[in-house]
Amino acid sequence: MNELLPSIADGYFPIFISMFLLVRIEGKLAALEKSIRELAQVIGIALKK
Repeated sequence: MNELLPSIADGYFPIFISMFLLVRIEGKLAALEKSIRELAQVIGIALKK
């Protein structure tokens, strides 16, 4: 039992941190994608003038 707990912690801790960071970054990437699309539209309108 004493050897089982550290091996579980060593294996699942990095997985948990990776999943947590991916979930947090996903929302920020969606917002960034939206901003880039809006910027492209604004640039397109400005170039047409």
